[in-house]
Amino acid sequence: MKFVPYLLALAILTAFFTPAARAQTTSDRVTITAVLVVAAKTPAKADPRLTAYETTLRRVLRFESFQQLNKATLDVAIPGSGKLALGSGHRLEIKTEPAEGQRRVQLSWFDGERALMNTGLVLRPGVPAVLGGPAKGEGEVYAVIVTAD
Repeated sequence: MKFVPYLLALAILTAFFTPAARAQTTSDRVTITAVLVVAAKTPAKADPRLTAYETTLRRVLRFESFQQLNKATLDVAIPGSGKLALGSGHRLEIKTEPAEGQRRVQLSWFDGERALMNTGLVLRPGVPAVLGGPAKGEGEVYAVIVTAD
């Protein structure tokens, strides 16, 4: 009977220090990077800043050339929220959601006060998500590349 309090204390400590318990007791964080891009139907010189994303951009958007307008980064808790100003009046409002082993986010893309898109994504490290947006001009559209680390 003398061992019951010790066994109970050991069980509590073991439960507290398991990976699942640590995930519930500490705040996880994610760094989200967003790149505002203009995609055009006319061929142009490649933007070297987009080299890592060019294949994905061509596959998803089916345009000929891409130019980076701006890039912004946000470090946010899970769960948490924040905003990324992307320039040219564009911004992302981001809400992170707890999901075991995943980077799940709700994104709202705005141009000024006008909402362009609301979507949920699961972001995997090193795998970009591409959001196609509104027309910028004749034969051009805005797009946003979103990554999480």
